[in-house]
Amino acid sequence: MRVLVRDRHRIRARPWGSRVEIVVGDASDSDALTSALNGIETAYYLIHSMSAGAGFGELDLHIARSFGRVAGDCQVQHIIYLGGLGDSDSDLSPHLRSRQQTAKALQDGGVPVTEFRAAVIVGAGSISFEMVRNLVERLPVMICPRWIYSKVQPIAVNDVIAYLVSALGVAECRGRTVEIGGGSVTTYRDLMLTYARTRGLSRSLLPVPVLTPRLSSYWVHWVTPIHAAITRPLVEGLRNDTVVTKNAAGVLFPEIVPRDHVAAIAGVIGDLERGRIDTAWTDAAPTDRGGDPAVDLNSRSGLILETRSRRVQAPPASVFAVVAGIGGDRGWFCANWAWRLRGALDRLVGGVGLRRGRREPDRLRVGDALDFWRVEEFVPGRKIRLRAEMKLPGRAWLEFRVRSQIDGATQL
Repeated sequence: MRVLVRDRHRIRARPWGSRVEIVVGDASDSDALTSALNGIETAYYLIHSMSAGAGFGELDLHIARSFGRVAGDCQVQHIIYLGGLGDSDSDLSPHLRSRQQTAKALQDGGVPVTEFRAAVIVGAGSISFEMVRNLVERLPVMICPRWIYSKVQPIAVNDVIAYLVSALGVAECRGRTVEIGGGSVTTYRDLMLTYARTRGLSRSLLPVPVLTPRLSSYWVHWVTPIHAAITRPLVEGLRNDTVVTKNAAGVLFPEIVPRDHVAAIAGVIGDLERGRIDTAWTDAAPTDRGGDPAVDLNSRSGLILETRSRRVQAPPASVFAVVAGIGGDRGWFCANWAWRLRGALDRLVGGVGLRRGRREPDRLRVGDALDFWRVEEFVPGRKIRLRAEMKLPGRAWLEFRVRSQIDGATQL
């Protein structure tokens, strides 16, 4: 498998990063596309330019035409594309219209295209679902526009992947549009309330007729981490019903039985509980900074995430040994007095405090107590994740990751 990316380090950091061939480049660059597509039999097109702002539609079409043309020149046999559901004959939003026009642009190179059309994909990394999730997580009472009553057929991310992979072996799907959706049709209102019930949250929705897409996008911009430039085309698209009207998916892929939105949401929350969230919509953001930021604060998957990164001129094994020795008699790396104060306050309100220390000063294993933390995951030389057991209004984790660099240094 070969992947075309702008930053090879983001792929190398994945557990599977060493098992794929990486081509670095931009999809708008014909030379980079030629390097990526030369010798390829099937190409997946999973590109979107919505973060580019108002002109994203024209940019999407330009890149898709270039991709289709180069694919034809490189004798690619099949392009598999993931687009958006929506009745082509209706008044589609610019976002949904662009998704369907992109499929036509890909066909200009003469390569057969399988166009999968999906509505909201329920899973980490889906920006439309992350928007819904952030609203529900943050607001006990939501003032909503009329679009919350639009019909939608959400589909679990694992079911989408099943369709994308199965298309490799189904010749009959080439050159066809395949609408895919989950096992239930619902509304955005019920989607949000289902997420709230599954998370054990009490939420109320108050629809008002005067909330326009523009006002809604600004509101989502302020309440969630998603910028207004992205939320506006998304919100405009929510006024359209996005449901499956043709059963080509059931005929071509009878072995795939998509789950309903209730089961899909439960699966996402289950993954979150087990720490299995591996991607987020922010992963797609381009970087112009060169390397990782020293401090990054964002919110996703129902969590507030603070990430601090430091480059250390020492081998990974030495850095990991220091990290694995934290706590107990050695204390903590920064503001040790504040950690001790936090431990005292925790004991004052009936918590465990810092009195437990650690089992051994130089060894950790899953299940060990570490001051007021518990070792939840331990990958020797690579990762330590601690789950908080002090008194908190929610749940918290502290995680250390160690990554080797090409020059022998370590990214902590």
